[in-house]
Amino acid sequence: MLFKFIQFLVFFAAVYIPYLFLNHKWQNRLLLVASCIFYAAWDWRFIFLIFVSITIDYFCGLRIDKSDNDKVRKYFLLLSIFVNLSILGFFKYFNFFIANFSRLINHLGFSIHPQMLNILLPLGISFYTFKTISYTIDVYTEKIKPTRSYRDYALFVSFFPLILAGPIMRAGDLLRQIASPRKVQLEGFYKEGCYLIFWGGFQKFFVADNLAIIANKLFNPSPPYNGIMVLLAAYAFAFQIYCDFAGYSNIARGLGKCMGFDIMVNFNLPYFATNPQDFWNRWHISLSNWLREYLYNPISFSLRRWGVWGVSIALMATFLLCGLWHGAYWNYIIWGGYWGILLISYALLRPLLAKIPNPKKAIFQKVWFFIRVIFFFHVICFGWVIFKAEGNATKAFSMLQSLFCNFHWGRGVDIKYSAMGMISFLWLLGIVEIVQYWKNDPMVVYKSNSILKVCFCILCLYLLLSCGVASEGSFIYFQF
Repeated sequence: MLFKFIQFLVFFAAVYIPYLFLNHKWQNRLLLVASCIFYAAWDWRFIFLIFVSITIDYFCGLRIDKSDNDKVRKYFLLLSIFVNLSILGFFKYFNFFIANFSRLINHLGFSIHPQMLNILLPLGISFYTFKTISYTIDVYTEKIKPTRSYRDYALFVSFFPLILAGPIMRAGDLLRQIASPRKVQLEGFYKEGCYLIFWGGFQKFFVADNLAIIANKLFNPSPPYNGIMVLLAAYAFAFQIYCDFAGYSNIARGLGKCMGFDIMVNFNLPYFATNPQDFWNRWHISLSNWLREYLYNPISFSLRRWGVWGVSIALMATFLLCGLWHGAYWNYIIWGGYWGILLISYALLRPLLAKIPNPKKAIFQKVWFFIRVIFFFHVICFGWVIFKAEGNATKAFSMLQSLFCNFHWGRGVDIKYSAMGMISFLWLLGIVEIVQYWKNDPMVVYKSNSILKVCFCILCLYLLLSCGVASEGSFIYFQF
């Protein structure tokens, strides 16, 4: 993957150099062509699929804005949503629903053997589908005016730094930046932009990909599972998926900075969260905001007369769909249900938790905060065991059970080696994130003095070149 990333940087350089010398109109045209080439390089057939969504949503947005008849407006809104969800449902969930429907029918005493289709999942389809749906909804609710430029809208959907794994930026933010002339400054390239690309690459290729080797090793043994092994596996995967996805988001932000775009922050120190709500305000922020605005708020508003039951139903429905969004496996749905239960429990218990007195002395406040962070980090890790089960929910429950029923130093796995390996790949990340939290600034390293910044970059580069993983693996969220 490291080699592919270098190839991508060469591709970006080939786009960026002429980009600097073009006016706004031709910059957008260049980015649209580059985005199409970038996506077609993965599988050229799916570029046509994206343009089906682009074309339908572009014209639906115009018709929604043009009409004063609410029935007509609602018709084009539903047409847009139906087409997008149909495409997503067919490519991502067809076999899942057919397989589960056939199991249900067979369980009822009938015998059917449906033919499964060999469907290849288009990369990034969940991300760009949510972008297109949010566009027509925002036009319908009059939060934005539809763009008259087909090229600008096509670039909004297909923008190559974001198309594979987000962030899921909405038209009110990204399309506005596409439509307006951008100031491209050399300072934005070699300072903040390059730093974000460099740090994102370090998170991915040094931390995440090395932890992936440990996590895959610890998750693979057959039952009975060892509780300590499962705990270490959960730790390894927790930081693997975080650095993998946060690394991609930082690279995307850095690329945007280089070209004059302001890409939203998608992760804000999520493992410093002390409760479920705090976690989802820090983790995959663009998805959290999307789910809150387009799923939770409408559902909870329609059930407002039900009081706390309406809130609970809205939370559970939102996170079951969040789990399903991640993939067509039951373990993802169970993972979503797990978070739904946590959020409902927190909403119900929050009045009682607010009555717990905080320590008066500063040192005890820090200790109490540390205890809550450590406790809730383990709550998060339990969920990651379910998430990582790869379609085998039974395996996930067996692994979680071992944490309470079979927790001992086993001989089958070199636990000491795995623990030391994780520490060797996480120590620098831990120091950086503690300082970021302490200073309340995710760019604190970038803003530090020149000597410290140079030493930090040299250390990261040494670790990356000496221990970075040059594998064929891709970013985890590409599969979603």
